Amino acid sequence: MTFHNLQHIFFDLDHTLWDFDRNSGLAFNSIFKKNRIAVELEEFLEAYSPINMDYWKKYRENRVSKEDLRYGRLKDTFDVLKVNVTDEQIDQLSVDYIDHLPNHNHLLEGTVEMLEYLHPKYKLHIITNGFKEVQHKKMASSGILKYFNTVTTSEDVGVKKPDRLIFEAALKNASAKIEESIMIGDNFEADILGAHSFGMPAILYNYYKQEFSPEYHQVLEMKELAKFF
Repeated sequence: MTFHNLQHIFFDLDHTLWDFDRNSGLAFNSIFKKNRIAVELEEFLEAYSPINMDYWKKYRENRVSKEDLRYGRLKDTFDVLKVNVTDEQIDQLSVDYIDHLPNHNHLLEGTVEMLEYLHPKYKLHIITNGFKEVQHKKMASSGILKYFNTVTTSEDVGVKKPDRLIFEAALKNASAKIEESIMIGDNFEADILGAHSFGMPAILYNYYKQEFSPEYHQVLEMKELAKFF
């Protein structure tokens, strides 16, 4: 299938273009050394990943604050691992993590090639729930900021995907019409259902290789997007 009359493509950033898992692991490796935290990185990441995902879900649903997320995901992980870390150390790690995260710039496979393919044909944009202070840095350090006309963050708008208001704000920022636009992202709830409830078509970048109904457009690899455009 191809979409007709499209002029604007809105992408999510983390787990869609930017290799969050790889870059996050590198950041943790750096800050654990800096702060002399004695924990095995792989063991930490295995425990941290589902805890982090759960905190982001709560954050999207306004059940925790940004500060709760940044502290709680670390505190809960260390508790699971039975690693004794003080609150002061956790506070420092949470600051260092945000500082170090944009220093790593790995992209998911095929990202640059797909952006090079789409950029001459469409206006490209970002809609992200990620923290404002790091998202622009991530895009700049990984070399993809140049491809995008606008970047709309949840902190700019005051609401998070899947709230329709963030899609509304993103279209306004882009001077785009809904019938000329499409959303691409990895999070089924935030990106796909959020876009659909707003009336915008969407394509799931199925990062976690989960089972979804064939009624939803999806790709498993970035290069597969070409069949839609």
